[in-house]
This record gives sequence, structure tokens and C-alpha cells, in this order.
Amino acid sequence: MPAADLAWLLAAFALVLLMFPGLALFYGGMTSSKNALNMIMMVLSTLGIASVLYVLLGHSMVSGDSLGGLGLIGNPVEYLGFAGVHDDAGSGGPENVFWAAFFILFAAITIAIVASGAAGRMKFSAWLVFAPVWLTLVYFPLAHWVFAADDEEAGVTGGWMLNSLELHDYAGGTAVHMNAGVAALALALVLGKRRNQAERPHSLPLVVLGAGILWFGWMGFNGGTAGGANFLAQYVILTTLLAGAAGMAGFCLVERLRDGHATTLGLASGMISGLVAITPSADAVNSIGALLVGFAGGAVVAWACTWKKKLGIDETLDAFAVHGVGGIVGTVCVILFAASDAPAGLTGILFGGSWDIVWREIVAITVTCVYSFGMTYLIAWALDRTMGLRVDDETELEGLDVTVHAESAYDFERGSRMGTGLAATATPGPSGAAAEPGTSGASQSSPAAT
Repeated sequence: MPAADLAWLLAAFALVLLMFPGLALFYGGMTSSKNALNMIMMVLSTLGIASVLYVLLGHSMVSGDSLGGLGLIGNPVEYLGFAGVHDDAGSGGPENVFWAAFFILFAAITIAIVASGAAGRMKFSAWLVFAPVWLTLVYFPLAHWVFAADDEEAGVTGGWMLNSLELHDYAGGTAVHMNAGVAALALALVLGKRRNQAERPHSLPLVVLGAGILWFGWMGFNGGTAGGANFLAQYVILTTLLAGAAGMAGFCLVERLRDGHATTLGLASGMISGLVAITPSADAVNSIGALLVGFAGGAVVAWACTWKKKLGIDETLDAFAVHGVGGIVGTVCVILFAASDAPAGLTGILFGGSWDIVWREIVAITVTCVYSFGMTYLIAWALDRTMGLRVDDETELEGLDVTVHAESAYDFERGSRMGTGLAATATPGPSGAAAEPGTSGASQSSPAAT
């Protein structure tokens, strides 16, 4: 492999790896302060679970020769324990070892998104069982359908969606985003509603920081899928940038029209929605198309959040809307906005393209959503009946950080005992009460007071 290609792919890998603390901060900031660490642990634990499982059987099930030539699942023992993965094939392109490592991150980020559906009410021990079962029965088969290509020379049969259906999904709109969003909804429905649905995001600055890190990492997610430091990598990085920017505009516009104001949370959510939408279509649209994809993703997701609340669904952090609906929008946009001068070489129906593309993408959307929802619901239901998924009411109301992990994200009590901060150095005001330095001692509202 040329040194420039290798350097870019290693950098792209590092960018995607950074998405995990980004997602942890994004979701952690969206939860209440008493559940922030639990959410962070659920997200970060997926990297450990997916890495071990992918070495044991995941790579075989995703990239191995399809059993029976049906395109449904790879041979689970073909790369058992990564046998043969470390060999240098001398092909001059990305070797099996890189794709194995790269797709570990794809698997881990997918199940990490699913964790959002269980925020604040799922046993951590149950999560550690649910995650590997879900990866084995849901993600690995779907990833095989979407990512595993036929190799006629080697006599290898890949996944049916990519090779028989001829689905166009650049970097995982189906297997990653649609799959994760629908699965988060199914898990939330099995768990049931939170006891206190009035809880609000405890730290919007953390949400924005996490969203920014995710956008940064998305350049590696889409750019690394190009397979090298080539024109395609440049192209998809540009469309990824434009879609994320337009997603913010689309989401905030809907908020402004619906609620009379745009919000910081909406801005961050719109950014992620645009990035989700461009993932399947990054190589199929031009710059104007990327703006349309991102704007449509942000606007439709903003509407989907409202629709979900009206139905009384407590899928806590809106993964279904952002990733499920956003992934569907992005796949539909391939049908509509694909430009013949883009690297994928497709032509959308709005530009006179063949309607043949319509049924292929619709079949992929339908099968992905039905399979993911059905299997996730069945797995969660079975585990709930055997080991129990949900914490008890007392644990939930007190918060999982203290009760499950014996720690808290913010030690407010210690600060008050130590007498630190402005209150300790304040000088008495006219009434004898402590006033902040630089003030006249007049009464001022504060978070503590409210």
C-alpha cells in the first residue's frame, strides 16, 4: 500500500476512535446529572465488547464467505480468532488487517448508539449481556448484507443487499444508523417509560462539545471508507462538511417555526442529523445535493422528535429520530438527488434517472428496519423475562451513577463542605450577607437558589 494511503487510513481510524468519547459526552450531557456517568460507561463499554467479539467471530460473520452462498451470514469460523487476518496480501490496497480494525469501530459505534434508548433505567449488568447478543444476532448479519462484497476470483460470496439487491449505501446508512435508531426504539419500548420524564439535559455545553467531536470523527468515518488518500476521500469529506452544516439550519428552522425559537440542543441535534443523512449518499451527490440532504435530514428529524413525543414514546435521547429517521432520509436522498457527475455515478429520479433505483433502496430500508426492530425487541424481551433489564424504582429515582457505580459526575456536596469557591472569599454586603467579589451585595439569582 502506498505510504500516503496508509497514513490517511491510520489517521481516519484515529478520527473514528475519537467518536466514542464524543458520543459519550454527547449522550452524557443529554441525561440528568445523576445518570451521566452511567450513560458514558454504557457508550464506552461497547468498544471493549465489540473488540473482543469481533476477534472471536464478528469478522468471520461480517466479511467471511457467505454460508451456502445465500448472502445472509458469513462463515463464523473462517477468521476465528482473526486467523489469517494479519497476513500481508501484497495487493497494494487496504489489507484485511485494516478493514478488520476499521469495522470493529463501526460495530462498536452502532451498539453505542443503541445504548441511548436505555438511558437512566437499564441495569448495567444487563447491558453487558444485551450488547454482545445484539451484535451477534442483529449487527453482524446486517453488516454482512451491506458491506461484504462478492469476490469471483476467490470464489467468495458476499451479502445479498450489496451484491444481489445492488443497494447503494456508501458508509452505513442502513447497517449502522437505521439499524441503531430502530433498535434503540425497540429497546426503549421493552424497558418502558422513565419514572420521571421531566428530566432535562444537565449540560448543554457537553452536548455541543460531544457533537463537535463527532463531526470531527465523521470525517474519518466517511473519508476512511474511501480506502485511501484519493479523490473519493476528498469528495466525501466535502459533502460531509456541507451536510452537517445544512442539518443545523434545517433543524433550527423547524424549531423556530414550531416553537418560536431555535435551541442549542436543536443545533447540535441538527448537525448530527445532517451527518447521518449524508452517510449513505456522500459519494452520490454533488455539493448542492449535499446541502439538500443535510437540510432534509435536519428538518425531518426535528419533525420526527415532535411526532414521537405525541405518540408517548419515551426513547430518551432521540436516537430513533436522529439515526433511524435520519438514515432513512439519507437513503431516500440517494433516490432523489444522486448526481451522475458524483463518484458513485448514479442518477437520481429528479435528474431523469431510472426508477429502478427506487425499489432497491426501499427494499433495503424496509428489511433493515423490520429485521432490526423485530430481533432487538425479541432479544430485549427474552432477557427481560430471564434476568430482568430494568433497575428498581428506588435506584432509578436516586440515579444510576451513585447506586450502580458508586460515584457521581459532580461532587457538589464536597464543594460546600470545603467552603471553596466564590462564596468562601465573598465579603459581607450591607445586610451582613456574603456578596460576590465585585458586587454591591444586592440579591442575585443563582442555580443553587433556584
